[in-house]
Amino acid sequence: MKADKILVSTALFTGNAAAPIDGFVAVKDDVIIGVGPRSEMESFIGPSTDIRDAGNRLVTAGFHDFHLHWFLGAMFEGFCQLTFGTTEDRTARMVAEYAREHPDEEWVLGFGWHHVRWPDQTTPTRHSLDRYLPHRPVVLLNEEAHSAWLNTAALEKLGIHRDTPEPPFGKIEKDADGEPTGFLYETAVQYVTEAFTFEKKVKNRLMNGMLKKTASYGITSVADMLPLPGYTLGDPGFYREFEEKGELTTRIHFLDVLDGDLGRGIQFREKYQSDKLQFSGLKQFLDGVPLTYTGYLLQPYSDRPTEIGGTIYEPHVYQKWIEDADREGFRIRLHACGDAAVRLGLDVYEHARKVNGARDSRHTIEHIEVCDPHDFERFRKLGVIASIQPEHLTSGSMDSHAYLDRLGMERAHYTWPIGSLDKHDAAIAFGTDFPIVDLNPMLGLYRAVTRKHEDGSPQGGWNPLEKISLAHALIHYTKSPAYGNFREHDLGTIEVGKKADLAVLDRNPFEVGAEELLETGVWMTLMDGRIVYEK
Repeated sequence: MKADKILVSTALFTGNAAAPIDGFVAVKDDVIIGVGPRSEMESFIGPSTDIRDAGNRLVTAGFHDFHLHWFLGAMFEGFCQLTFGTTEDRTARMVAEYAREHPDEEWVLGFGWHHVRWPDQTTPTRHSLDRYLPHRPVVLLNEEAHSAWLNTAALEKLGIHRDTPEPPFGKIEKDADGEPTGFLYETAVQYVTEAFTFEKKVKNRLMNGMLKKTASYGITSVADMLPLPGYTLGDPGFYREFEEKGELTTRIHFLDVLDGDLGRGIQFREKYQSDKLQFSGLKQFLDGVPLTYTGYLLQPYSDRPTEIGGTIYEPHVYQKWIEDADREGFRIRLHACGDAAVRLGLDVYEHARKVNGARDSRHTIEHIEVCDPHDFERFRKLGVIASIQPEHLTSGSMDSHAYLDRLGMERAHYTWPIGSLDKHDAAIAFGTDFPIVDLNPMLGLYRAVTRKHEDGSPQGGWNPLEKISLAHALIHYTKSPAYGNFREHDLGTIEVGKKADLAVLDRNPFEVGAEELLETGVWMTLMDGRIVYEK
């Protein structure tokens, strides 16, 4: 069989060895038909074979982001970006500037602000927005998508007032007179989703923007976490339209919310099982995040000795939901940032296994910002996947940092314990949690390998024992997520018979210092054997 395309490189990382080889990968249609040393390439060359010599650029399986929020990310990219708003007033002025430039948008939408980066770290109010935008409704999601900041016009349009009920694990901030301040927290964010209803033209723009972005980063597959605290963003039916037009250049494995209603999941499972768009399981939140004291801890917060955080629902509710879903063959993924939440997740999975019997469920714990060392071994024993986003390390967990304040020195040793989980043979899969942090896989690789900020601090890295090798980091970004999405038979490594989803970097990071990962880009991306990005 002659190849349509052949990629040749002195650095071919198949995902099944600890180092790259000097070799080639031959592609016919959407499948890899040959892999090996250059000496074996000749038999795949036909009169019309397109041979691309990548030189010493690293060729790897396409990156597979195991945890992101696809449509939320598209919105972050497509509207007002507020990540660099340095104060409440500066951020409000950025919004007003955007509003002036987009007079036809009914809702003024913005994303990415976070008051913890502002000098006084005070939560914002409607008044600062009203000063610049008194009449157009403004809805601004923070960078974690766990809170929203609204002006008075938006509160009125959404019908949020002093008597609006607060959902479980949600808060509508009130002033001294009992009136909403414009700050909504956790599941109360569900009240703003009306603002995220877009006409087709806007949805197409947002979707095309995301597909271009993933391709430019060498990302060929993702796991789309539709459920957010109290609300859901993303539409598999809309994704299918792109698939039917042949324009879905990133494989999407999406999750629905775990809430006791399995009927919807059963329908999704029956309806979405193509090789580009698949229903992948059910997701729920156990806790919030330690940074805002909503992460569920085994011991009290070091800087708030009366608080341990908590869970969104009572543990027995999760146990029942997961027992039932597991019995029906669903895979579950649980957000768990605090060490008590991680343990609870492992406990409920263990319970389901005892009640329903062991099976290849590939249940997953998400984030694992801190984990008690007694629980490391349980991941392997229970077959639970550790889904970690190394870029979350930059939420400040270096030297002088809020996590040291929250957790104290002893527990801080077990934050983002990638190396420890690796040593305990846990299945680890990397993602980004985009748009909560940057989508670029190179940042995650750099973080996992160095445990440092971009400026090289702290010296030696944060918890240096938790560093892993570049080969392991690449595997956790390619092969491991493919396994995590039950796609190891056709994705994740460069092997004969697998899909021709490939990323070619602009250099070979195995030959340079880890710092160069920050400058490394993508030279070419192939999905289904088709070039979807080329530098």
